[in-house]
Amino acid sequence: MFHENANYQSVKVLENLYGYLWQGIGNNCNTYLFTYLLEGKHPHVLIDPGHISNEFGSPCFDQLLAALHKDGFDADSIGLIINTHAHPDHCEANQALKQKNGEVLIALSQIEDEFRKTVGEKLYALLGMTAPAFEPFLLLREGQLNLGKISLRLIHTPGHSPGSISIYWEERKSLITGDVLFVGSIGRTDFPGGDISLLEQSINKLASLEINYLLTGHATEYGSILTDPDKIKRNFQMVRFFF
Repeated sequence: MFHENANYQSVKVLENLYGYLWQGIGNNCNTYLFTYLLEGKHPHVLIDPGHISNEFGSPCFDQLLAALHKDGFDADSIGLIINTHAHPDHCEANQALKQKNGEVLIALSQIEDEFRKTVGEKLYALLGMTAPAFEPFLLLREGQLNLGKISLRLIHTPGHSPGSISIYWEERKSLITGDVLFVGSIGRTDFPGGDISLLEQSINKLASLEINYLLTGHATEYGSILTDPDKIKRNFQMVRFFF
C-alpha cells in the first residue's frame, strides 16, 4: 500500500512500519515510522525527521507532517525520535517536532553526539549552515533497544559519519541503513568524519545479516526500498565494486 502526498511517497512496509520516501527537488532524507510500540499517548517512534526546509526552500517538515496525517498519525503521537546520524538533512527537524510536541524524546548515538559537537561543526560551516539545535535525551550504543512490542538491534556502522547507526528489526528481517548504504550506491565519505575504509567494514557487517526489507536513507535512480532477499544480496554485491 502506498500513496503520494506533496513530495513524499508513503509506503506501508509492514504492519508496524511505514516509510515516507522523499520525492521532491533538493536534498532531504527518507523518514521511517514504527507505530504503536510505546505505552501512553505517544506510541510511535520516528526515524530521521529530515530537514525543516532544504536548499530549494521546500517545506520538508510541513510536508512530512501532512503525509503522516494522511496515514492517521500526527506530531503529538510521536514519543521518540531516533537519528541514524547527525547530518542536517536527517536531524534538522528534531527541534521543530519538539516544539510541536514537548514530550517527544530524541535519541542519537553517543559517538555521533560527541562528533557533532566537535568536528561536525566544521561540516555545518562547510554547508553554510548552523548546527541543528537539539539535545538528545538518550545516548545510544550498539546493542538491543527494547521498545515495548519489539526489540531493535542498533548496529554501529561508521564510514559516512563516525557514529552512524543502522537499525535492524530482526524479527521481521528489516534493516534501516541511514546513509551507510543505498540501492545501487553507498554513502559519501568526503565530509568531515567520513572514512571509506570504515564504510566498507560497515557494509560488510550489514551484508552478514538476513534481510528481507532494505530501507535506505535516500532514494537513488534505482529506488529507496528493496523487499526481495535476492535483490538485496545482489545490491550488496554491486556496491562492493565501489571499494
